[in-house]
Order: sequence, then structure tokens, then C-alpha cells
Amino acid sequence: MSKLAVITPSYAPDAGLFAELHRSVLRHTSDDTVHHVFVPARDRRAFARFEGPRCRLWIRSELLPRRYVRVPFTDVHVNCRRPWPPLRGWVMQQTVKIASAGLIDADALLIVDSDAVLVRPTGVESFSVDGRLCLHRVENAVTADMERHLLWHRVARELLGLPPPPPPPLPDYVTALTFWDPRIVLGMRRHVTEVTGRDWLDAFNGRLHVSEFVLYGVFVDEVLKASPPVNTTICHLSYHHEPWDETQAVAFADRLPPDAVGMMISAKSHTPHEARMAAIRRCAQVVESS
Repeated sequence: MSKLAVITPSYAPDAGLFAELHRSVLRHTSDDTVHHVFVPARDRRAFARFEGPRCRLWIRSELLPRRYVRVPFTDVHVNCRRPWPPLRGWVMQQTVKIASAGLIDADALLIVDSDAVLVRPTGVESFSVDGRLCLHRVENAVTADMERHLLWHRVARELLGLPPPPPPPLPDYVTALTFWDPRIVLGMRRHVTEVTGRDWLDAFNGRLHVSEFVLYGVFVDEVLKASPPVNTTICHLSYHHEPWDETQAVAFADRLPPDAVGMMISAKSHTPHEARMAAIRRCAQVVESS
């Protein structure tokens, strides 16, 4: 069995969501699987209660070199060598996912957002075919009206030294729960450093708009040309931005695919806790009856 580590960037407003995620990690992963949560320094106390043999708490700023200085009273850091653009919290969350590959001893990384939960037993085999780790890639999902995704593709290709992307539609690699191969992440970091002539961390953080998932996916497809197996059903996803009541949340859970190991109802929907918990309970019933 390959050794798995679970990686979650989070912050205090999502501590309640993280509690449900961590509970599901303890239930659905092996006893040697450690959940690593990366948070701002000011949120240490909100997550301290989770620390233990199967949860490691990391302070995000401690991963940064000394040249990064925090702007007082904010979650923004500035690279003193190149102050613009500043490193905002959203990009920092992406940075720690990439940095984790060099910090944690694991054969595979399960990258999962705070607003997701595991609903079935989960291991590397959940996202592997014939011993090869799958890639989350939705073909032709990035269309001409998805300006931010198109920008992420362009930036990824610039960081990787590739020609500009072809006209859309383009593949979408963004998801709330997926597996990464840490050896590929380390190779991607080295490649970005070679292409840009800068530390990968500075090159990545030096972009106003960037996506860690698009960078990883384009590296696998366009640089490595690895032709990995693809899995887009491992997590039952909803990016809906309106709150659901219990009936809507349970109806969503009823549609849990038979091979999904995770479920995510976006935190941006502000779905009430009771409705979210009803969906989690319904997923457990669906799994038990399958």
C-alpha cells in the first residue's frame, strides 16, 4: 500500500467545515494517513484542537523564505525582492499545496478543500488504474466566456515555457478533491525554476492570477506528455453559490456516483450547517445501501 498524506489549506472561518472533513479523513483513510492543515498564524488557536498523531498543523508563513514579509494586520505578504504583486492569502493557499511535496514523506498527496468530506474508504488505489495515478481533467470544459480559466491556462504555459494555449475549449483541471504525485510536483517546481530563472516559489507567487491545478495538469499533459488515466468522478461536486435547504442538499447527496469517495458543497453557497450535515448523513446511507 502506498503511503498517503492529506493536504488541506484552511483558515478560521472554515474551521467548522474542516472539523467535518477531518472526521471523515479519520474514518475513511488508513491509520497511518496524516492530515496536514496549513493555516495563517493568526488562526493557529482555531485549529489547535485537531493536532494529534493523525493531524499536523502547519503555519503557512513559516514555509516562506525570510524575504517574504507580512503586511501588518493582513494575510498579505510581500516579497522584498519584487514587492509587486503582493502574495495574497488565496495564492498562498495554492503555494502551500505545491510546497508540501518537499515537506511531507508520502507516495501520494490527497489535495482536498475544507468544504469537502470523504464518504467512502479512500486510498491511493481510489484514484489509480494499473498502478498509475489518475489526473483530474474535464475535456473541453473551459469555454471562451471563462476568462479567469483562460488566464490560468496562459499563465501556466508561461511558467512552464510553453507556447500560448490554443483557442478554447480547453481542459479544466480545477477540482476540490484530487490526488497529486509528489515526484511530479517536485519535477514541476524544478521545471518552473529552469524556465523562469527564479525560485519556483517566487515565479508562482509573482503572478496576480494563477492556478495550482491548471499548472499541475498542463505540466503532466504538455511537458511530461504522460497520458495518464483520467478520473473526474472521484468527488461529487457542487459549486452552486446559493444556499441549499435540507431537501436540496439531500437530493444532491442522493446523486452520489458509485465510485465517488468525496462530496463537496461549496462554502460559498453559505448552505446552513444542518443542511450540510443532512447531505453527509444521506451520503452515508447511499454508500451503505450500495
